[in-house]
Amino acid sequence: MTEPDVTVVVAVYNTMPYLTECLNSLVGQSIGVERLQVIAVDDGSTDDSGKELDRFAQLYPDTFTVIHQANSGGPAAPSNRALELATGRFVYFIGSDDYLGEEALERMVACADANESDVVIGKMVGTNGRYVHQKLYTGDRPEVSLYDSELPYTLANTKLFRRELVETHGLRFPEDLPVGSDQPFTIEACVRARKISVLSDYTYYYAVKRGDASNITYRANHLARLRCTARIMEHTAGLIPAGPRRDAVLKRHFDWELSKLLQKDFPALDLTTRRQVCEGVGALLDAYFTDELRDGTGVKRRVRFGLARRGAVDELTRAIEDETDQGAPPFLLEGDRAFALYPGFRDAGVGLDDLWYEARETVAGRLAAGTKLESAAWEQDGEDLGLALKLRVGVTGDTSSAVVALAQGAMPKTADKAGARKLPKDALRPKAAGEFTREPAGDGEGTLLSARIPVEPVRAKRGVRVYVDVAGTTYEIPVRTEGLPMPLARRWGRTTPHRVAASPNPKGRLVITTAPLWEPKLGVGARLRRTLSRSKRK
Repeated sequence: MTEPDVTVVVAVYNTMPYLTECLNSLVGQSIGVERLQVIAVDDGSTDDSGKELDRFAQLYPDTFTVIHQANSGGPAAPSNRALELATGRFVYFIGSDDYLGEEALERMVACADANESDVVIGKMVGTNGRYVHQKLYTGDRPEVSLYDSELPYTLANTKLFRRELVETHGLRFPEDLPVGSDQPFTIEACVRARKISVLSDYTYYYAVKRGDASNITYRANHLARLRCTARIMEHTAGLIPAGPRRDAVLKRHFDWELSKLLQKDFPALDLTTRRQVCEGVGALLDAYFTDELRDGTGVKRRVRFGLARRGAVDELTRAIEDETDQGAPPFLLEGDRAFALYPGFRDAGVGLDDLWYEARETVAGRLAAGTKLESAAWEQDGEDLGLALKLRVGVTGDTSSAVVALAQGAMPKTADKAGARKLPKDALRPKAAGEFTREPAGDGEGTLLSARIPVEPVRAKRGVRVYVDVAGTTYEIPVRTEGLPMPLARRWGRTTPHRVAASPNPKGRLVITTAPLWEPKLGVGARLRRTLSRSKRK
């Protein structure tokens, strides 16, 4: 028998009925079963998974090798046992509840041969609500690096590996890790590989979330995940010297694995477990969280890491509970710096430096989320009609730069999704619309701006926006009505009566529209000029 192109390794534990679709996707590969070796290891299944493997082995005796063994507690041991029997030029790992696109293996082998790649990564998608990071799959790339791509966020072993690479470096899975045992294998393979290629032109791999969410990834508790993450980071540090390259890989573990330990389920843990989690996270921060990683981490994660590192369990618990219940805290503005007022800020008992609370990249979203319309009503004094507004601005401290203004035109599509956007340094900020005052909000969070915006008797449509300087940058924040009742449209003016209306636009942002109630009849030439003028404005 000739050497197969690919050995497919399937570690199996109680995955019926998903297993059948997985195995069908293997025998249906366009590369042909004669070019495949499938080694399936039944890791002590108690359902019908073992019987299903035997059925496929009887149907395809020249392709399937099935091993039955006592349960080992994870996929590492069965995967290692399969590697000892592998004979293919390449080896490919597949979860026994997942399945492949029909042309997956043929395409990946062709890519590896054409580019002399040691690792080939085919586009992977999630099904049934399974999340799979997609940023790596922006296009076919003959060569990518572990250090300057999104590859660190795609460390599953569901890739094509040249078996010569695996055997030369003795790559195996750590059998004492119940979760994440594929990461040390994948990271080392990518560090050792001569070339890594990415294919995005086809859906190669379908990752399935089981209906009962019983995938092993979803079952591990906080302390088990913490221990596994610590082992993975230690292994990575042994492969990559300290510096930007190591930071690029470990950033994933801070952003994902460790951050997930400090989410909204953290306060529900017993006090002893919370302390142990903080101690373990703190040790990893001490070892690997460089100043560069700290400065590149969003303030929400950074504060939680900092509180964990200081062992401030009560403050960390309160920070998570408060944000879960009430949303992000307001800002404190001091000169050109902005700080997020999470628990522990400038608390001598916590002793966490201001740098951990400094807000940089999240200002726009936080401002937009904290700026809302409190009330709106028309005020009229003689012939003057104005709109009286009461706005809440989600900042505290120095808000002397905040103004309410009327802006022509819609915000650009590039504006932040949350509704605020940074203005370019050379942008002209509209002048304040009318008079307004500022006072502390009644609940002590943020500032209330009370504005009276005069309405001019012209045909116009203007958005109501707040402009505020934060940390040396001007932000433009559209005022959202949030379902607040709007004052009824009004008529005013004696010489040329106008109609004025305040209403939300399709995005829920407050807009003031003014127009004459009627216009004198125009001649043909005048009507044509007006039509042309409106066309140019559009």
